[in-house]
Amino acid sequence: MYLATTGRRDAPPTPSGVRRRVSGTVLALGAVSLVTDVSSEMVTAVLPLYLVLGLGLSPLQFGFLDGLFNGATALVRMLGGHLADRGGRPKRVAGFGYALSACSRLGLLLASGAATGIAAALAADRLGKGIRTAPRDALITLGSPPDGLGRAFGVHRAMDTTGALLGPLAAFALLWATADAYDAVFVVSFCVGLVGVLLLVVLVPSDGSTTAVGAGVRPAARVRGGSDRGPGGRHLLRSAAFRRLLAATALLGAATVGDAFVYLLLQRRYDLAVAWFPLLPLGAAAVYLLLAVPAGRLADRIGRRRPFLYGHLALLLGYALLLVPDGGPGPLLLVGVLALLGVFYAATDGVLMALAGPLLPEGRRATGLAAVQTVQALARLGAATGFGAAWTLWGPGTALVLALGALAAAVGCAWRLLPSDALTEGTPS
Repeated sequence: MYLATTGRRDAPPTPSGVRRRVSGTVLALGAVSLVTDVSSEMVTAVLPLYLVLGLGLSPLQFGFLDGLFNGATALVRMLGGHLADRGGRPKRVAGFGYALSACSRLGLLLASGAATGIAAALAADRLGKGIRTAPRDALITLGSPPDGLGRAFGVHRAMDTTGALLGPLAAFALLWATADAYDAVFVVSFCVGLVGVLLLVVLVPSDGSTTAVGAGVRPAARVRGGSDRGPGGRHLLRSAAFRRLLAATALLGAATVGDAFVYLLLQRRYDLAVAWFPLLPLGAAAVYLLLAVPAGRLADRIGRRRPFLYGHLALLLGYALLLVPDGGPGPLLLVGVLALLGVFYAATDGVLMALAGPLLPEGRRATGLAAVQTVQALARLGAATGFGAAWTLWGPGTALVLALGALAAAVGCAWRLLPSDALTEGTPS
């Protein structure tokens, strides 16, 4: 069984107040993610306008490129996790991913409108994102006390989301100042991305432990069973708890409608102008930013399994609000749906990684986290495809009812499947 020896009876006493501190490693990685997200979201915000309006690609062509590369990102995460564990250098692998994404901005600039060059630049960006995610999250788990993982991931995700909010604002401000010069956005995005890489090199220790925890708090313990290179390190699926976690993640992901569909449903309901549509994700992101740290602290206090499931219940309520007849609560419904979507991400994104971390041996942690992320991403990709097909065949109302029923069933199954939290709810069998 791949459970870290982190039960409270085994852990030495912690000085008062130390447990509440977030490690320097987490703050450094948060700064890297904040800066990198400013860079990436600058491009993401203007890319549809650049490709469809500037270069004349059809929405179908753009959708195909975006969907193809997002699907590839899910699979590349496994490669990033494997390389990080195999060489024992998660920082180096994460750094390569960050650098590849930064250089992709120059690729867009040099492509000069050529479809092949644009596709190569988008592929490099998605590959970089896929490669860096699992090693980065592994560094967070290695650089944090086991009973503070929820808070650590909450702080990191809050800083990451801050960058996601600032990026689009910076892009549109730059376009306004330069009279729609997309090249200026790509150049500035490249420079900001390089700053993120430099912050990683200078501030983040190679193994996550140098500034991992404050005095009196020991870093995450190694797993029972000896060496990480033994059978336990090679065969993650031998853990019943980890298998149940993967199954629950897949079920919930397969019943999660993509955010874009939620925003489209809101746009149709309120007949929002195209100019206002990009602001919808910012509403959900703002709620996520406000609640990420409190949700992580709550997960550390009561166990990570329950907040993770409660987050999906919030999403279920959001879907139900979308089914309220048009004569319902008006703009309050829009605010409610966006708020519930933000609650969903605050209670699930980092909390899932904090739940998975203690189930994995230290030497295979990046691979295990990558497996969870890949299963979730592929399941959500399938859910988006299924919802889009149902919308096309039967209309948005029927598709949403089906999604609501599927998510309710998935939450019920996951309630039984998810392993208990090793820190606060006992050891899973």
